[in-house]
Amino acid sequence: MARLRTLLIALLTVVGLGVAACAAPSRAEQPDFQAWLQDLRREAAAAGISQATLDAALSDVSPIERVIELDRRQPEYTQTFWSYLDKRVTPERIARGRELLVQHRALLARVQARYGVQPRFLVAFWGLETNFGQYTGGYPVVGALATLAYDERRGDFFRKELLNALRILDEGNVTPSAMQGSWAGAMGQLQFMPSTFVHYAVDFDGDGKRDIWNSLPDVFASAANYLSSIGWRGDLIWGREVRLPQDFDWEMAAQEVRKPVSAWAALGVRRADGGPLPQADIEGSIVLPAGHTGPAFLVYDNFEAILTWNRSLLYALSVGHLADRLVGAGDFLAQRPAEEKPLSRGEVEEMQNLLVRLGFDPGTPDGVIGAKTRAALRAFQRGRRLAPDGYPTPEVLQVLRDAAQQGSGAG
Repeated sequence: MARLRTLLIALLTVVGLGVAACAAPSRAEQPDFQAWLQDLRREAAAAGISQATLDAALSDVSPIERVIELDRRQPEYTQTFWSYLDKRVTPERIARGRELLVQHRALLARVQARYGVQPRFLVAFWGLETNFGQYTGGYPVVGALATLAYDERRGDFFRKELLNALRILDEGNVTPSAMQGSWAGAMGQLQFMPSTFVHYAVDFDGDGKRDIWNSLPDVFASAANYLSSIGWRGDLIWGREVRLPQDFDWEMAAQEVRKPVSAWAALGVRRADGGPLPQADIEGSIVLPAGHTGPAFLVYDNFEAILTWNRSLLYALSVGHLADRLVGAGDFLAQRPAEEKPLSRGEVEEMQNLLVRLGFDPGTPDGVIGAKTRAALRAFQRGRRLAPDGYPTPEVLQVLRDAAQQGSGAG
């Protein structure tokens, strides 16, 4: 144990310079892992977890160095819309998804009747999360969560997840050895975090266990139960690709801008093939995942539910597109660029720092494009009379560099 702890300290020291802004407190300030684990055991026992479960789950637990490494590792480049989509909505995945949609038709129909979630979406989530159950992760969930909870960088969050994992074990849903998942503790064919499992997993096959590792009835019903609880509407699609008029106001291409479909139609928004939008009494928003030169989408409430599952805009679009392809829809009609040059993480951080220097607020410069960075970039673009789409490109980065040199910003 002492050797593992020494190696873990060494790893954090090596990584420290790259993650100084979000590093955990000094290890010297933390208790020994075994002392920390004893404290956790006392908390779990006080919460009603049996000693038998604690002994079975925690007796051989020790920090997993690879988990810390993966938690610290950051992608070198941002992902563009098309590269992200092409890696996830592949011809092979579409073909396999169609086969599984037919194979499990009866089961999916029963789940839909209970929870109101269309089968194609359940299969699409299944496909994107674990490639239809093929890649569920090879890490012991308790060990991974204990490592991250002890690390303290996000210790409070993962301690709660670990306690939930122990609760799942105590209920007899799965054994410690079978509770496998990702390095961050996401479990089973749905990649549920333990807290999500506790609140939404379902025993749909009636065997007394909620088994999202091996039981497809439980897998599909748990996904549907979660989606229905966060506002999924079984009478709606997720959204659609659209064509925008040449005089479209790019300020309106934002998720917080919601209008009835009839209002978008009045502004000249049409289907991607040029046809009129359907007459529907619903609201939607325009999103531009590749900026104003890329494809445009009109998205509805179900899209927001997908974002609750995973906050990535690109993930949500991929789920929707895969679901459509499973029932015969074609590829997007927008023309792909001849080449795409993604910004590196360092370039995104430079962009954020330049925005700060020029008087805008992109949040903490961290190399990650989030809502605050997009809003700050949109404000900068507006002041420079550029299309205010909030989309980071090498060209916009160069304009930011030039503006910083000239000392012109928000004022």
